[in-house]
Amino acid sequence: MHRYNAWLPPPVAVATKKEKESFAGVVSSVKESYTKGDPESVYSTLKWISVIDLFVKAKSEVSLEDVSTLVEFGLQVFHSSQDKLYAQVRWGNVLVSLLNKFRKKLTLKVDWRPFYDTMIQTHFTRNTGPEGWRIRQRHFETVTSLVRSCRRFFPPNSAQEIWSEFKSLLENPWHNSAFEGSGFVRLFLPTNIDNKDFYSREWINACILQWDSIPNCQFWNSQWAAIIARVIKNYKSKDWEDLLPEIFSRFLNMFEVPVASGGGSYPFSIDVPRNTRFLFSNRSHTPSKAIAKSIVYLLRPGSLAQQHFEKLVNLLEQYYHPSNGGRWTYSLERFLFHLVYTFQKRLQREKENPDSSEEIEFCLGQPERESFVTTVLKLIDRGQYSKNEHLSETVAAATSILSYVEPSLVLPFLVSRFHMALETMTATHQLKTAVTSVAFSGRSLFLMSLSSSSMETDDVNDADMFKDLLMISLTNALLGMDANDPPKTLATMQLIGSIFSNMATLDDDTDNLSFMPAERFSEWLDEFLCRLFSLLQHLEPSSVLNEDAHSPATSGTFLVEDGPQYFCMLEILFGRLSRSLYNQAIKKVSKFLKTNILPGAIAEVGLLCCACIHSNPDVAISHLVEPLLSSVISSLKGIPLTGFGGSGNFTSQSLNKERATLSPALETSIDYQLKVLSIAISYGGPSLLHYKDQFKETIHSAFESPSWKVNIAGDQVLRSLLGSLVLYYPVDQYKSVSANSSLTPLEEWISNKGFSNTEGFTGPKWHIPSEEEIQFANELLNLHLESALDELLKICQDKIHSDPGNEKDHLKVTLLRIDSSLQGVLSCLPDFIPSFKNGKVGNPPFLIAGATGSSVGSIKLREKAANIIHVASKYLLEKKSDDSILLLLLIRIIEALGNYGSSEYEEWTNHRQAWKLESVAIIEPPVNFIMPSRSKGKKRPRWALIDKAYMHNTWRTSQSSYHLFRTIKNISPSESVNLLLDDLLNLSVHSYDTVRTLAGRSLVKMIKRWPSLIAKCVHTLTENLRNANTPEYMVLGSCAVLGTQTVLKHLTLEPKSFSSFLLGILLSSHHESLKSQKAINELFVKYNIYFSGISRNVFWKSENNSGTDFAALVSEISSMSFESTNLHWRYNLMANRVLLLLAMSSRNEPNLSSKILSEAAGHFLKNLKSQLPQTRILAISALNMLLKESPYKLSHEEQSDSQENTKSSLEGTLSNIFQEEGFFSETFDSLSNVHIISDTENSSSRSGHGNSSFQSLADKSITRFYFDFSSSWPRTPSWISFFGSDTFYSSFARIFKRLVQECGVPVLHSLKSALEEFVNAKERSKQCVAAEAFAGLLHADVIGLVEAWDSWMNVQLQSILLAPSVESIPEWAACIRYAVTGKGKYGTRVPLLRQRILDCLIQPLPQTVTTTVVAKRYSFLSAALIEVSPPRMPLSEVELHHKLLQELLDRMSHPTAHVREAIAIALSVLCSNIRLHASFNVDYYEKGNMGNGEHGDSWDQVLQKRATELVVSIQNANPSDNLEKLSDTNTLSDSNSPDDVQWMETLFHFVISLMKSGRSAFLLDVLVGFLYPVISLQETSNKDLSILAKAAFELLKWRIFPDAHLRKAVSILLSSSEDPNWRTRSATLTFLRSFMYRHTFILSNDEKQKIWKTVEKLLTDNQVEVREHAAAVLAGLMKGEDGELSKNFRERAYNEATKLQKRRKQRSSSSGPSIASVHGCVLALVACVLSVPYDMPSWLPEHATLLARFVGESSPVKSTVTKAVAEFRRTHADTWSVQKDSFTEEQLEVLADTSSSSSYFA
Repeated sequence: MHRYNAWLPPPVAVATKKEKESFAGVVSSVKESYTKGDPESVYSTLKWISVIDLFVKAKSEVSLEDVSTLVEFGLQVFHSSQDKLYAQVRWGNVLVSLLNKFRKKLTLKVDWRPFYDTMIQTHFTRNTGPEGWRIRQRHFETVTSLVRSCRRFFPPNSAQEIWSEFKSLLENPWHNSAFEGSGFVRLFLPTNIDNKDFYSREWINACILQWDSIPNCQFWNSQWAAIIARVIKNYKSKDWEDLLPEIFSRFLNMFEVPVASGGGSYPFSIDVPRNTRFLFSNRSHTPSKAIAKSIVYLLRPGSLAQQHFEKLVNLLEQYYHPSNGGRWTYSLERFLFHLVYTFQKRLQREKENPDSSEEIEFCLGQPERESFVTTVLKLIDRGQYSKNEHLSETVAAATSILSYVEPSLVLPFLVSRFHMALETMTATHQLKTAVTSVAFSGRSLFLMSLSSSSMETDDVNDADMFKDLLMISLTNALLGMDANDPPKTLATMQLIGSIFSNMATLDDDTDNLSFMPAERFSEWLDEFLCRLFSLLQHLEPSSVLNEDAHSPATSGTFLVEDGPQYFCMLEILFGRLSRSLYNQAIKKVSKFLKTNILPGAIAEVGLLCCACIHSNPDVAISHLVEPLLSSVISSLKGIPLTGFGGSGNFTSQSLNKERATLSPALETSIDYQLKVLSIAISYGGPSLLHYKDQFKETIHSAFESPSWKVNIAGDQVLRSLLGSLVLYYPVDQYKSVSANSSLTPLEEWISNKGFSNTEGFTGPKWHIPSEEEIQFANELLNLHLESALDELLKICQDKIHSDPGNEKDHLKVTLLRIDSSLQGVLSCLPDFIPSFKNGKVGNPPFLIAGATGSSVGSIKLREKAANIIHVASKYLLEKKSDDSILLLLLIRIIEALGNYGSSEYEEWTNHRQAWKLESVAIIEPPVNFIMPSRSKGKKRPRWALIDKAYMHNTWRTSQSSYHLFRTIKNISPSESVNLLLDDLLNLSVHSYDTVRTLAGRSLVKMIKRWPSLIAKCVHTLTENLRNANTPEYMVLGSCAVLGTQTVLKHLTLEPKSFSSFLLGILLSSHHESLKSQKAINELFVKYNIYFSGISRNVFWKSENNSGTDFAALVSEISSMSFESTNLHWRYNLMANRVLLLLAMSSRNEPNLSSKILSEAAGHFLKNLKSQLPQTRILAISALNMLLKESPYKLSHEEQSDSQENTKSSLEGTLSNIFQEEGFFSETFDSLSNVHIISDTENSSSRSGHGNSSFQSLADKSITRFYFDFSSSWPRTPSWISFFGSDTFYSSFARIFKRLVQECGVPVLHSLKSALEEFVNAKERSKQCVAAEAFAGLLHADVIGLVEAWDSWMNVQLQSILLAPSVESIPEWAACIRYAVTGKGKYGTRVPLLRQRILDCLIQPLPQTVTTTVVAKRYSFLSAALIEVSPPRMPLSEVELHHKLLQELLDRMSHPTAHVREAIAIALSVLCSNIRLHASFNVDYYEKGNMGNGEHGDSWDQVLQKRATELVVSIQNANPSDNLEKLSDTNTLSDSNSPDDVQWMETLFHFVISLMKSGRSAFLLDVLVGFLYPVISLQETSNKDLSILAKAAFELLKWRIFPDAHLRKAVSILLSSSEDPNWRTRSATLTFLRSFMYRHTFILSNDEKQKIWKTVEKLLTDNQVEVREHAAAVLAGLMKGEDGELSKNFRERAYNEATKLQKRRKQRSSSSGPSIASVHGCVLALVACVLSVPYDMPSWLPEHATLLARFVGESSPVKSTVTKAVAEFRRTHADTWSVQKDSFTEEQLEVLADTSSSSSYFA
């Protein structure tokens, strides 16, 4: 049994025993309600879903057989209701929660294939149903989480099947199917024991190779990182050692952080299509969780993983520092979080099953734990004072968890940090963070101080250090309470709460173990209370109190609003005090209460008293409650009474005199005292009975008082008093009850896991109301509920008041009394009894147990109240409908009467918010190495668990009868509920907004509980919409209720409501006002988004003509959707949309569908030329959905013989329409108006659908369908700048394609003339339409298409190609791209005309054409080649590639710039296609079919050779650097220069295009060859060339080169660092810096040494810029490389500089070494000093001082020294107060000399 259930109040706990059989009953009823052959019957099982969910949430004891039957049955239902998305969502979610809860106990085998089929059918095919996108999105989320939960149950061999299924999708990495494939692989691959054998070494290598194929794409990285992480975690025995460098290199580069001076994010990330991102939801940033998981599970004894991890942390730690925050902080914070949490999980797992022998060698031992903690501490140290809230919180939590693992490392660090924070004067925010860290680690500090003092060993001083820390922090905590600094105050309170949660009791006679002697403690307590009182006196209330009946008791200040710390601290403190200390405290509190009135701090003072009373009611009540009561009674004595408070002695004369009022001061003080009283007595219980009469008198006089403020305060006292008498609540929650208290002064904490009733911890002691309490409560109810009801009836029926003002006041007080009585007893007043259809009244069935308190009053009382309230509400709506206070009170009373349990539910939800803030301070992780403890889960203090058990009971009460009546057929609500429903229906369309919303909320709760009432509501409210003279506010109210989920779900099943809802909306166009139109429009959009199909019984009604005939409904709506009806365009649009939804939903109904569908298709085809733009767009969506039979399409075996086999059912209707004269040219004309061509081409650069500019969001959701983006067209990433895909709408092209496929060749003929006219049109928008239509035709693959191509299309295409116009190039390029797109879901089948189109494009152009046409041809070619799928190219395409390659290589130095760019782009596509094809078809290339250049070299060698030759000649022709060579220039042949430069530009364009397109993975050898040209041409006299070189340089910096090419790259870089041109040397240094960072894990040691030496050599370069640059690079290298290399370098630098210093002293500086070498020497020191910006290692003081001594040198050296020292001071300023102790006096003086400016007189 779960602990929360065992700890429920005894009466409830007993009742939970019955839950086992009630669950079994539920399971069998669910199975009965489903019939196997009938998929519709799934709808009747849905009402049980929430009931099953109840048992999961209530943590009930249920039998495992029942659960497994239910899960198997659920999976079966899930798979059989394939097209009912809503049903699948509901079942899927409940299955997920069952599987997650019982995953370790169930034994199932689940097949993966059905899930995949469901996903494909619903989300990845074209002809999806009409369901709204919200339902689809939820469906996808449900299916994916269900797959995740079922993965562990996949049978053996399924991993093999899954991999072979999706492997083919990954073949072509430049097609979107690769992204889908990776998403599927990640989702489905199981890593359970059954599939272990699949993950062989070959597979892992293949996986990593696959990962390489797309660089710099976070989506791709996340998928593969997650897969690898799961494999690493679940199969411990795999050996990863030789892959570690590779893997860690990946991890490092996935963090997008700025390296050197680079940018902080990928300069061009690969664009993942929107639907893939949407479906496989992955935030587009670093997959920190997967990285952390992999790292933690890679650690094992003897592995190198720890070293790699340390290196990774060294590189990343600087980005955690507060001054280096940025976009990357979030992913780094998550990384730290997951590292620590995964580590904790792993330790826990290893601790739980230590005996499994084969895994012993993989377990982490002491040394591994220590090194891990040391490494993570670096990050913690950097991030502790971060400005980013999340990061500093995570750091504190991480410190806390690790302090239980390695206390000896973490706690001293914590102590020193705390002292530093106390000493700092400047950074006050540090104190808050430091205090939080101590609070979070309070328990481990205590445990350590105990464990070490009990061992009596040498580390006693350690224990003292921890004790001191606790003492200092407690004394300092008193200073932390400051009304002007909320965060610090709350942190302080959390600290006090945390410390006292750990101590068993605070006694006077505690022995030496406590950290503070008793007399000191009593002083502390005094001081604490003084501080607390002064804090309360200085509080500023956060908002002005607003006067109405529902302002809460108070509007609290930050102590109450910002979290539970304040109250928790008080409760814990008072709960732990010993008797004498408690008496000392209570006297002070009592005195404070008597002497102060603080209206600004009501809640705070109230909670203070409440905590005192909760801890010891008998003592406290006499000290606190009694004085308050007597003071209030005496204040209220002399006040004139109104007689409204229940005494009934009012006469009209006494009221007609001047109204008596209270003075403001008196009013405020009474209000304050009553409110404090109301909060204080919440847990008073039986002790309050002594003051029975005083309470009665107080409440009575408060209600009689003429001040409304005092009335409200009285209402709160009554409510609170009733609650503390009849409700269950724990009494000893904060007392310490330790099982073996004599042993330790620490309280034991408790874990929920492994709970059994026999253990020593006792549950809470509950307040169970006694006879006397119940009697007193009933007495109060008689006084204030019964009598108030009678009075109310009297006012409403006998109209006893003549003066309306008095009547209003009387009504207010009377309603207030009723309200507070009902709110006080909550659900202790028994609920109405429902009426059964067959007449007999039985006890309602039992689902789960739950009760808030003992029952008081009777059912009769509730019924009487309902009837009288019904009368009152009629009266109020008639007479007082403008008085919102009365109406709001009325609604609250109705809510309390009709919605049984709803106030408990609200209390529970508010409390849950407080749990979200549950602090780490009260959680002890399961892994505790300080104390030998064996707990299975987290431990918490007893009081926190009791709190949860208490709330669990509240939740159970609210749910225990909520779902009862949904599941039983023949039951209907009692008469009283119907009356209340009518009142709410009237109130929910009231003219006041606040009244409407409150009533609407109650109404929805009520109909959700009683589904049989929904139909009535829908009917009433839709009538309001239809009715022409409904006022605006009624429309708004009706829309608000109709738009709720409860109503929308009901519409799918109930034919009458369905038709009345639709017609209600469509016939509401007469409401003129903007607000009503907006509300109706929003309601319709909501209906669309949540539309989940229509169930069968809506269609069935047509036999017995009783209901609305479905066909009649359709025809009524379609008559509205024509333009002739003069409806407003939005209503026309809505009608069209509904028509489409109905047509789509009736697809599966054989006797209806063909007629409806063909009519609808014809209707929408006509609408293409509609005058209303929105309707046209909808028509396009509609035709895309309706045209799907396509009988004329050639199947891919091209069986040309079976031509006349079928006719489409739609053909007749459609061909009549489009054969009208001029139909297509009119259509084209109206469609061209949809294209809005913006003046600036790029303004809507990637919106996907350019026509967004005139559509509001709401219209979009009506005109678009979900699949409009799920099959979004360019199926390959678009990265080429001049393919504007914004003005080419693929959905238009698709209609023409479908039309041709539906009706065959006649369409081609009727389209031909219109096309010819529009292709030559001047306006660009007309050309767009022509391009779309032409693309559709070319891609249609129908019978007779080839003949049409030969007769006119070929000519047409050539004329388009030769047309000189520029601006429509993007559309025509897109048209060609569409026409050659591969067929089939993954684009692998070749379309019919692809080869012919390519042949047409590759024919050489006539000589005379303009350069525009040349460039156009190349861009058309690249557009076509992007769509080719390289792994499976047929021979003809391969030959075409080689032929084209030859042509491009010859044209690379074309004189025109834009042609060169087009050539380069085409070249990059070509070369990468050839390479990818080669990797799949090795044998084809071995036969010697390579595309060879003129000298028999292959193209890549030709390019590299030419590039190296040209670099030299371009550099030599570059006058800027070679002034001294000018004399020889004449001898150089200068003739080839422009040509060379142009060739080089093309080459750079080629590199840029390769990098941008993500195709670089297959051409790395070529790219490495171009490194030198790119680096050396950064600065040339030719502007354009240099700009391109710089762009290529930036992109190449991000590229990681794998092993095979790394050697070559290093040697190129080393040689270019010795280049004679200093600019090249400088550029090489820039490149080296990011190159070393990116490859730090995969470079071998000797390569690193070579690079290091090279950079060192450049320190003494003869160009000053290069020298300084080299120093900066070295500083960066030393940050990452914390090993031998940097240590040697530091020592060398120090020795050299010391020698130099000595030499300088000995001889005059005239004959010294050259300036360069001195500068180099100094720069080496600078690099050392700046490589540790925030720490103070032992060698640093000497180096820094030595550097400072060079300040006397001449120019470049001097400025270098002063800059470096200034930088050193800046970065160490935060912690200088501590770090300066590392320096000697003398050293500090030397440093001071450099930084002060030299004196003028020196």
